[in-house]
Amino acid sequence: MVQGRGVDAPLNETGRQQALRVYTRLNSVPFDMVYTSALQRSQQTVDPFVKASIPHFIHDGFDEISWGDQEGVMANPEAKNLYAKTIDGWRRGELNLNVGGGESPLQVMERQQHAMEEVLEKDGANMLICMHGRAIRILLCWLLGYPLNYMDGFPHRNCAYYKLILRGDAFFMDQFNETAHLDD
Repeated sequence: MVQGRGVDAPLNETGRQQALRVYTRLNSVPFDMVYTSALQRSQQTVDPFVKASIPHFIHDGFDEISWGDQEGVMANPEAKNLYAKTIDGWRRGELNLNVGGGESPLQVMERQQHAMEEVLEKDGANMLICMHGRAIRILLCWLLGYPLNYMDGFPHRNCAYYKLILRGDAFFMDQFNETAHLDD
C-alpha cells in the first residue's frame, strides 16, 4: 500500500522493534531537540527519545510527500507503472510532476525549507529529525547542494539514519545511510 502524507498509519511490530534499535544505537548522543513530521509513525519512532526528556517539536514541513489519490491504494500494475513513470520524470529533471494530484518534489522542498528555518533558529548543537523516505531524499539533496533529480542517490530503509554537520552556512555528510543497528 502506498503511504504518503495522507496515510497516517501507526508503526507495526517491526517498526516498533526498529525504533528501539535506533534508540539503542543513538541514545548516547546528547540531542538538544527532536523534530518529527506530523505523522504518527515518525512520532512513535522517536518516542523513546521523548520519554528521555528531550524536547519534541512536530512540524508538518517534515511530512512525507503526498502521493495524491494513490495513497492507501494497494500495489497493482497500473499504480506501479504510474509511480515508475513519475520517478523517471523526476530523474530527468521534471520536478513539477506529481502522482495523482499529490505533491511534486519542488513543493516538498518548499515546505521543508520553512521547517528547517525554524530548526536552525533554535539554540542547540544536536538535532534529531525523524521523517520519511522520499522526503529524506529531497531534504538531503537541497541541504547538501545536489540537484533534486539526484534524490534517488540517497538510499532509504526504515530507521536508517544520516548524520549531517553544519559548518557556517553549509551542511556536510558525516554518516551515510547507517543501517548496521538494524541487522544486529
